[in-house]
Amino acid sequence: MDYNVYLLATDPKNPCQDVIHSRDTRLKVRVFCLDDERFSPDDGEIQLYGYANSKLFAFETINIVAEDALDLVGAIQWYANYISYPEMEILPEDPRPGQNIAM
Repeated sequence: MDYNVYLLATDPKNPCQDVIHSRDTRLKVRVFCLDDERFSPDDGEIQLYGYANSKLFAFETINIVAEDALDLVGAIQWYANYISYPEMEILPEDPRPGQNIAM
């Protein structure tokens, strides 16, 4: 059974700017702490969301390519385990009120 290996780049000056890197693909995912910072989704990227200990996170790909999109959920699950919250539910849309209104 193949397992993807992920690496985490952190910013010591901002703990809410983690970037998940897949060792085996080109997948990169930026992590945003939505309780602590503003987030404007990039229309050209994929965004998923999740709660951990009542804290809302956004996960946004960086320069996504089609063959790496399937690895995104695995990367988020790895991060959830990394932050000791393996039961994180991964959400397809921003759950905050008023965030998913079509323009």
